Amino acid sequence: MGGDHAPEAIIKGAILAQCEMPADSQLVLIGDESKIQAVCKQQNCDPSLFQIVHTDEIIEMGDNPVKAFNQKPKSSIAVAYHLLTSGKIDGFASAGNTGAMLIGAMYTVKAVEGVQRPAIITTVPQISGKEKVLLDVGLNTDCKPDVLYEYGILGKLYAECMHSINNPGIALLNIGAEEEKGNLAAKSAYQIMKNSKDFRFVGNIEPNDLFTRDDIDVIVCDGFVGNVILKEAEAFYHLIRKRNINDTFFEGFNFENYGGMPVLGINKTVFIGHGISNDKAIKNMVLRTDKMIRSNLVGQIIKAFSK
Repeated sequence: MGGDHAPEAIIKGAILAQCEMPADSQLVLIGDESKIQAVCKQQNCDPSLFQIVHTDEIIEMGDNPVKAFNQKPKSSIAVAYHLLTSGKIDGFASAGNTGAMLIGAMYTVKAVEGVQRPAIITTVPQISGKEKVLLDVGLNTDCKPDVLYEYGILGKLYAECMHSINNPGIALLNIGAEEEKGNLAAKSAYQIMKNSKDFRFVGNIEPNDLFTRDDIDVIVCDGFVGNVILKEAEAFYHLIRKRNINDTFFEGFNFENYGGMPVLGINKTVFIGHGISNDKAIKNMVLRTDKMIRSNLVGQIIKAFSK
């Protein structure tokens, strides 16, 4: 029920995803059952393809996240997190109130033991056609060096499980390639990352190399810097489209093609989508959620941090 175009875009996206999902996957739609049934009917889709869980409260996009999550226990977001923590669903994807999604992730699913700060992750297209992993892109605006080190581990596991990259190269985003460059956090992080036995550290990467360095698979930065990069990339995409330029590389900046971003470092699979998501974005977010569940990425993270 969350998102600027809910519930129509959400249900249409679910219908599209259902057509591409493995036969042993089951999509659960959590929200107002009558509205779900009505949209399915409009789309000539049999609602019995889905498991429907009725809810009669909605966390609006403008609601205070903490208050709404606590005061609306029958909302689709709150009910979904209850189903997730009880093991009745394996993953949860939503384009609803981002704050409420994060509150639910941190206070119901909770962080993996040993993870100080979970992160939100996205991918960065490369001229070569490959993709880099970038984290954090907005969850933690200030990060201590040891948190940046943990992001290296989380990024490595994501690259291995979701991109099938063996022994991925991990880089630290900085204002220069030299070891002594950067602010205090970046310089300190470099010192503890360069001798890492948890991942293959390849040094600093400068912003002008973000889209060209094929020897790097994961880029680590704090959420402030990562979020600026993410939003600037999306802005360039919209400017390019307004100028009627069509280019395969720049399509990698189109959020519709990946749909949503996972929260890494928590005990379950959770994806958060843009509030403006259309049916294509929802479809791709659902498919990535299914892929992440099947990859057992969360299990790998729990195993790695148990050490």
